[in-house]
Amino acid sequence: MALIKSFYQHIINYLRTKFTRMQFIMLIATLVGFASGMVAVLLKTLVHYLQHWIKEIPVSRFSYLLFPSIGLVITVFIIRHFFGGHIEKGIAMVLKAIARKSSFIPISHTYLHVITSSITVGLGGSVGLEAPIVATGSAVGSNLSRISDLNYQERTLLIACGAAAGISAVFNAPIAGVIFAIEILLAETIVSYFIPLIISSAVGALCSKIILQESSLFNFTLKQNFNYNYVPYYILLGIVAGFVSLYYARVFKRTENRIHNWKMNAYIKAIVGGLILLCITFLLPPLFGEGYDSVKLVASDTFTTFTDNTSLFSKLGENWGLIAFTVLIVLIKPIAAGITIGSGGNGGNFAPSLFAGSYLGFLFSKILNLVPWIKIPVGNFSLVGMAGVLSGVMYCPLTAIFLIAEITNGYELFIPLMIVSSISFFIVKSYEPFSMETKKLAQDGQIFTHKKEKNILTSITIQDMLQDTYDSISIDKKLKDLIEIIKKSEKNIFAVHDSRKRFTGIIELNDIKQKLFLPDQFDKISIKSLMKKPAAILFLDQDMHTAMEKFDTTLSWYLPVLDKDKKFLGFISKSKLFNKYREILSSQGDLYEAV
Repeated sequence: MALIKSFYQHIINYLRTKFTRMQFIMLIATLVGFASGMVAVLLKTLVHYLQHWIKEIPVSRFSYLLFPSIGLVITVFIIRHFFGGHIEKGIAMVLKAIARKSSFIPISHTYLHVITSSITVGLGGSVGLEAPIVATGSAVGSNLSRISDLNYQERTLLIACGAAAGISAVFNAPIAGVIFAIEILLAETIVSYFIPLIISSAVGALCSKIILQESSLFNFTLKQNFNYNYVPYYILLGIVAGFVSLYYARVFKRTENRIHNWKMNAYIKAIVGGLILLCITFLLPPLFGEGYDSVKLVASDTFTTFTDNTSLFSKLGENWGLIAFTVLIVLIKPIAAGITIGSGGNGGNFAPSLFAGSYLGFLFSKILNLVPWIKIPVGNFSLVGMAGVLSGVMYCPLTAIFLIAEITNGYELFIPLMIVSSISFFIVKSYEPFSMETKKLAQDGQIFTHKKEKNILTSITIQDMLQDTYDSISIDKKLKDLIEIIKKSEKNIFAVHDSRKRFTGIIELNDIKQKLFLPDQFDKISIKSLMKKPAAILFLDQDMHTAMEKFDTTLSWYLPVLDKDKKFLGFISKSKLFNKYREILSSQGDLYEAV
C-alpha cells in the first residue's frame, strides 16, 4: 500500500507541474468519479447476486425470510471484530467530516460501507444502498485529495464529487448526482464547483451504463403524458406526501433509537431484529430488501396482484384488499427500516423513501379512481409520489425532481414533480427545520447549515483558538509572588487556582496598577483580595458558537477555558478569533483564482 501511495504521489507531483490548478482539480475529479462509480457498480452487483442466490435456494418458499437475521448478525460481527464495534454511517458522517474534521474521512470508509451494507441489504435488510454509496464515494474523494496534497476547500469539493458520482452511477442519473451534492453536502456553492462535479457525475454514470445490465438500472417508460387537468390532484398528493414524510421520519427515528437502546447483547439484538423483520416480510413481502423490483411494478401500473401469505387481505375483496395491503406497506416501511438500522445493519433511507413514495402515489391514485368520474394515471402518480416523499424525508426537493425526471428518460412530468416536491418539502420544513439524520448534529453545531457565519464558527474549535501560554498563581500566594510572574511575562491577565489546581478567578494588570507602586505592601496583599470572577468561562468541549455568544454578552476580550475538572487550560482572545474568522472567509475563493 505504501509503495502504491508513493508511486501515485510521484505521478501527481509531476502532473501538478504541468497543469494549472483548475486542470489538476479536473484530473482528480475524473479519478474520483471513476473510483466512486466503480464502487457503486460493485455494491449494486454484490447485492444483485446475493438476492438472486437467495431466490434460487430450493428449501422452502419461506426460507428467504430467515436471511435478514443472518445479514444483521454477520454485519454486527464484522463491525465488532474489524471496525471497533461502531461505525459512523451515511450522509451525517460525511457532513460532520466536512464541518468538524477538515474534510478528512478515514480510509476505512472506502470499503467498510461496501462490505457491511451489501450484506445487510443483500440478505434482505429493509434499507437502501444510496447512503453507504454516498459515504464510500465521499471517502474516496477525501482520501484521493489527501494524498494529492489538496487544501480544505478542494477536499470538500472532491468529497462532493465522490458522492455525486455514486448517486449518478446507482441511478444512471448524472444531473441528479450533481444536484444532490450541491443540495445536501455543499452548504455553499461556487460557480467553478460545477465543472468538477459534472465531470465526476458523468464518469460515474458511464461506469454503470457500460458495466451494469439494463435490468439492474432503475428506469421507467411513461405510459401517459402530463395532463394539466390533473394539477389539483397533484397538489393534493403533495400535501399528503408532506405529512407522510413527517410520519416516516418520526417513526423511523423513534424505532431506530428504541431498538438501538435495548440493553442486550449485540448479537441477540440482531437476531431479535431479524425475527421481527421476518414477521413483517411474511405479512408484507415487498418490504424484503431494497424493494426496487416491486417499485417498478407499482410505477408501471402492473401491480395488480400480490402474495397474501396470511389470506387476510383476500377477505376484503380484490380492490380493497390491494388498498389495505398498500396502506400497510406505506405505514410499516419506516418501521422496517428503523428495525434494520437499530439492530446493527448498515444502510440508508434514500431507497426506503422512494419505495414508500411509490406506494403512496399508487394508493392515492387507486383510491381516487374508485370515484366513477375520476380517472388519473396510476403510474405517473406513483412516480411523482416517489419524488414527494424523497423530498420530504431527505430534504432534497431539487434532487427528487431531477432524479425522477432522469429515470423516466425525459421531462414530461417536470411540472407535477415540481409541484409535489415543493409542497411536500414546504410542509416538512414548517415542522422540522432539519432532516431526521442531521437534526441533532445541526442543533449541536456539528455540521454546516446554509448560514455562512455559523458555518465558519462551526469549522473552528476552542482547542484551535486556545492560548495556553498564560501563567496561573495559587490563591494562597501574596502579591510579591505575582510580581515575579509579571516580570517574566508579556501578558496582562493571569489565572488564579486553588490548592487542588481548580480555577477560581482572574487578575488583570490594569486592576492592580496602583498596588504595584507599594512595595512595602507586597508581603501583605493576598492574591485572594486581588482576584475577581471572570465575566464568563468556557469549557474545552463547548463549541465556538457558545464562545461568541459569551463574548458578545459580556463585552470581554479574553475568556478563560477550563477542562471538565475545572482546571485552567488557557485563554481565548476575541481578536485572535476574529482574525481566524477573516482568514477562513478570505480562503473561500473561486477555484479559477490564481494561487
